[in-house]
Amino acid sequence: MDETKKKLFARLMEQHKGIVYKIVNSYCQERDERQDLAQEILTTMWLAFDKYNEEYKFSTWMYRIALNVAISYYRKDSKREDKANANEECIVHIADSSHEGERSEEIKLLYRFIAQLDKLNKAIMLLYLEGETHDSIASSLGISKTNVATRIGRIKDKLKDQFETQES
Repeated sequence: MDETKKKLFARLMEQHKGIVYKIVNSYCQERDERQDLAQEILTTMWLAFDKYNEEYKFSTWMYRIALNVAISYYRKDSKREDKANANEECIVHIADSSHEGERSEEIKLLYRFIAQLDKLNKAIMLLYLEGETHDSIASSLGISKTNVATRIGRIKDKLKDQFETQES
């Protein structure tokens, strides 16, 4: 890979590193596992970067790879079997210091609830929260736009119920 592409890759990764953090934090509980998964995602992206088609949004390409690597990561090792869905305090750490106090706690709670979803619904919500369109999510995950819309509605209802239960 030439120097120009290396610089482009580094710049794009810096701009979109939050995507990797969100996925890693949603799929892994323990620090070492998060680091291993992040490294595997970055390595896979680096190896695939020559095939990136600039006609598409980089963030969509990045999400697709990161989600596929995260899902494969747990399929490879049966010892990791659904640890991503375990209900522990350390599932999500959001490094967003711009939100203080209660709002930050609500965001952490939201991501904790999202971490408990099955792999497909978790992927849908991560893409949705990143502002991806239904078409983009459908394309990234290989499902129909209608399926995306239906699932988002159901997930929102489920998350709302979880928040209401948490408050009472």
